[in-house]
Amino acid sequence: MSDNTRLAGLQQALSDKLWLRALLLLVAGGLQTLTFSPFRLWWLGPLSIALVLLVTARLESRRLFAAGWFTGLGLFASGASWVYISISQYGNTPAFLAVILTVLFVAGLALFHGLAFWFWGRLARHNTVRRVILFPAIWILGDWLRGWLLTGFPWLYLGTAHTDGPLAGLAPVFGVHGVTLWVVVTGVAICSAVFLACQRRYKATGVLAALTALPWAAAPALNQVDWTDVSDEPISFVAMQGNIPQQIKWDPDFLKDQIVTYLTMTEDDWDKDLILWPETAIPIPHNQAGEIISHIAGKLGENSTLITGIPWYGFSERIEDFTFHNSIMAIGAGEGMYHKQKLVPFGEYVPLQSVLRGLIGFFDLPMSSFSRGPADQGPLLANGLRIMPAICYEVAYPDFVAANARNTDLLLTISNDGWFGDSIGPQQHLQIARMRALETGRYMLRGTNNGVTAIIDNKGQLTARIPRFERAVLSGEVFTATGTTPYMATGSWPVLTLALILVVFVRERVIPPVKR
Repeated sequence: MSDNTRLAGLQQALSDKLWLRALLLLVAGGLQTLTFSPFRLWWLGPLSIALVLLVTARLESRRLFAAGWFTGLGLFASGASWVYISISQYGNTPAFLAVILTVLFVAGLALFHGLAFWFWGRLARHNTVRRVILFPAIWILGDWLRGWLLTGFPWLYLGTAHTDGPLAGLAPVFGVHGVTLWVVVTGVAICSAVFLACQRRYKATGVLAALTALPWAAAPALNQVDWTDVSDEPISFVAMQGNIPQQIKWDPDFLKDQIVTYLTMTEDDWDKDLILWPETAIPIPHNQAGEIISHIAGKLGENSTLITGIPWYGFSERIEDFTFHNSIMAIGAGEGMYHKQKLVPFGEYVPLQSVLRGLIGFFDLPMSSFSRGPADQGPLLANGLRIMPAICYEVAYPDFVAANARNTDLLLTISNDGWFGDSIGPQQHLQIARMRALETGRYMLRGTNNGVTAIIDNKGQLTARIPRFERAVLSGEVFTATGTTPYMATGSWPVLTLALILVVFVRERVIPPVKR
């Protein structure tokens, strides 16, 4: 029996046995989670894609939606089910109901893969060559849609794993979607090479392998290119990780203790150039925190700036009403306040709140009534430095960060990942922040309540960090950068445009079915 016959037999078995097909696709999705922190097995990304394509390349179009859904289910069940902790442990929701909500969340996210695979089948029909060519384009467009629709969930992009992988050099040029594209192309090439080798087309297999390997060989050299000009004049920096238990974060009886904790931790560092406290480190609205802010300003050195998370409450001209914002402000030798634009559904605002408020504790989380900040906000200023802030979830949006990073010297993000306990979610979050630093060629300063507080350099590498669940002060030096990376200039549009071109010119109406 020839290799080609064996492969055809395997694919026929996969077509006939739903349980086997579903199992393999769940495994393929789960393998993708292992590419990210804390596992960092980036090389599993292409292998996962190859497995997905092996299972689906000749599958009937009507079955592709389910195939995509199982792939997404494997990814999000293994990589994003940490939301259970915030729903159950901190959302005052019974365990059985928290499980149901988590399953709905994961299954809902998997629909994006299902829709992408359905669209793939509609475009490619039963032509295997067309399917192979279209698959990377469809994957990228599906990722983009998931990061945009209904505020988006721009998490678990395969390219993010390459903060620790050989394709890191592509990130400042093409962004995370560009890196993802080549990971998917590589997986498609692996699967295609297997088919070609089974047909004894060894020359074509070699050519395909060589072409696919080119970016993998070139990316490490690109990573040595300095796309931005990094200053050699250090800025002294400290960040306080208070490790405040999430259970008391919004308890009025403990508000004073939290502020005293951060003041005490900062006692030896008021003269540093830049001091960072995490998200809502001051857990009372700014209009009630005047004495605290004045006290901080009086303690700071002449050229020192403290940046802290603090809720803002007041009248918003944009929505013509009084509202809360999740905000960050500069105190001392700086100025500016930034209001968060990318809000977390159910965590910071409740969709359909007139219906959902009061049903379960999760829909009444503390500070879940924030309003979105305006889009035209400038950077924070700190003794002449221009700092681009991002609050928590915002750092996950690649084009948002790249656009706002223009004409700034440093990136800064604050977060409170205490909502997700001792899960892999906060470690994924740190890796996402590292990708943003890599894409923009700028240092990223990260301040968190309970980890991971870190300094990330312009290559996306950690230069200093505080372990999780420790109360500690991080000290270090950071450096400003000027100029823009190619990705900052173009955003994701070149990659998305390439994907759209493939969709337009490779679909069945343009390339007719092969006559048999």
